[in-house]
Amino acid sequence: MNAPRNTWRRVKVSLVREQGEAYTMRRRIRTGRDAASFLQSYLGNDPRERFAVIYLDTRHCVIGTHDAHIGTATGSWFHPREVFCPAVALAATAIIAAHNHPSGDPTPSAEDRAVTERLQEAGKIMGIDVLDHIVMGTERYYSFAEQGFFPHNASNPTRQPFEVTP
Repeated sequence: MNAPRNTWRRVKVSLVREQGEAYTMRRRIRTGRDAASFLQSYLGNDPRERFAVIYLDTRHCVIGTHDAHIGTATGSWFHPREVFCPAVALAATAIIAAHNHPSGDPTPSAEDRAVTERLQEAGKIMGIDVLDHIVMGTERYYSFAEQGFFPHNASNPTRQPFEVTP
């Protein structure tokens, strides 16, 4: 009689760089305004709510972007693991979360504030700074950092500061 054979599932994770990303690489994000400018073309005028993340190195240079979730015209639900899994794979030290409001009004909802707090908590555990959460509207944006919602570099005060423009 043969003894049962133990097998393990092996998993390999790799990143795939999409075409047209050369522009994003090495672009430095210093303020919420820089992030909003970068995101304007990324999120565009999509009629669906999209939750995107900008992944940054220690100098706050863009090392990648990712759609964590694409929702409907009225909402997007995601889990922090969809945000932080690519961050770990990219060895990102900071992120900027963002989503668009198809209505055109970037005023954050109570859910937007709750999501921001949840991301901050997860970032502290992971050791990845959540520098800002940008809500994109048609002609303007809302930056949680610019509104004083973020304690800057709470997980590691020796890291590059994130500037806040009034």
